[in-house]
Amino acid sequence: MNRKATALDVAKLAGVSRSAVSLVLNGRGDGNVALESQQRIREAAASLNYTPNKIALSLRNRQSRIIGIVSDQVVTSPFDGNIIAGADAVAREHGFVTVVMDTELDGSRDEGAVETLLDRQVDGLMYVTVGLRPLHVPANMERVPSILANCFDDRPEAGVGAVIPDEVRGGREAAEHVMSLGHRDIAFLAGDSLTPAAPRRIEGYREAFRRTGQPVNEARILQVGWDIDAGFHGAMKLLDGDGAAHRPTAILCANDRLAIGVVLACYRLGLSVPQDISVMGYDDEFRVAKAMVPALSTMALPLREMGAAAMTALLGDVTQHRVQLDDHGTPGGSSTETMVPCRLVVRDSTGPVPAGR
Repeated sequence: MNRKATALDVAKLAGVSRSAVSLVLNGRGDGNVALESQQRIREAAASLNYTPNKIALSLRNRQSRIIGIVSDQVVTSPFDGNIIAGADAVAREHGFVTVVMDTELDGSRDEGAVETLLDRQVDGLMYVTVGLRPLHVPANMERVPSILANCFDDRPEAGVGAVIPDEVRGGREAAEHVMSLGHRDIAFLAGDSLTPAAPRRIEGYREAFRRTGQPVNEARILQVGWDIDAGFHGAMKLLDGDGAAHRPTAILCANDRLAIGVVLACYRLGLSVPQDISVMGYDDEFRVAKAMVPALSTMALPLREMGAAAMTALLGDVTQHRVQLDDHGTPGGSSTETMVPCRLVVRDSTGPVPAGR
C-alpha cells in the first residue's frame, strides 16, 4: 500500500522548509514565502496529491471549522430549506462544515439543541426559522459568535444580529407592480398579525399608495388567514357583490396559498384571471406559484440569499472572535439587522386594468 504524502515530502520535492509548506498551503504564504517558492510548493503538493490535515490544522488554529445551525422546522418542513442551503454553500466555500439540529417547533428544546452543538466545539451558531418571527434567543448562544436568519431577537436590546427579508419593501413593490399596469382599486388579503410578515407587507401596500398621493381604502384590507380556503372566502367577500364597478380590479395576497384561493373564487364567479381580476401572490412557493394556472405573479422570498448573507456575516464574526481571543480581548459579535430585498416575479396572473376601470 502506498504511503500517504506528508508536508515533509512536499518540502523536499519543492526544495523548501516544512514551515514554508505549512504557510503556503494554509493561505499565509504572501509576505512570508517568495512567489517562486509558493508556486513550487503548490506544484509539488499537486504532484504528490497532498492536502493539509484539517483536524490538525483546526487544533493549531483553535477552531473546529464547524458551524452549528438550529432550526425550528426548516429541516422537517417542505419550506425554507433554501435558507440552510445558502448558508451551507458559503460555509463550504470557506472550508467550514455545518451541523443542523431541528427542534420541530418545540421551543423547550432550543437551549438543549444549542448546548449539544456547543459540546461539539462549534465555532459559531445560526438559528433559522420557517416564517419571519421574533425569537427568544437561547442565552447559551452568546457563548460563541451567533446570528439569526428569518427571525429576530425579541429583546429590546437586540443582542444577536439578524438577517431578515425586507417585507415592507416587498409589499410596496407588489402594489407598485399592479399600479404600473393601471390598477388603482387594489385589495390586500393578509394573514393574522401574530406573524410579523403580515403587518409589514400591509405597511408596504399602504406605502405604495402614499408614494403616489392616493388615499388608502382601509376597507380593501382584509386579514383572513394564510391558507387556500381563507383566500377563497376572502375573495368571495370582495368580489361577490354589487357588480363590476364596485369590485377591485386587483387583489394582492400575503402568500401564494391565499392567491390560489382567490383564483378559485374568481372561477366560481365566472371571472377571468387576469382579464377581469389581477391576482398577485407572495413567497414564490416551490412547485406552487409557477405551476398554477395561470402561473402566479408573486414576490419571491430571498431564502437562499438570506442564508448566504447570514453565514457570511457569521464567519466574519468567527474570524474577529478568534483575533480577539489571540489578542486576549473581549469576544464580540455583530448585533445588526440586515434586510434582504424580495424579488418581483411577473407571470400570467397579473395584467392591465380592465377597460373602463
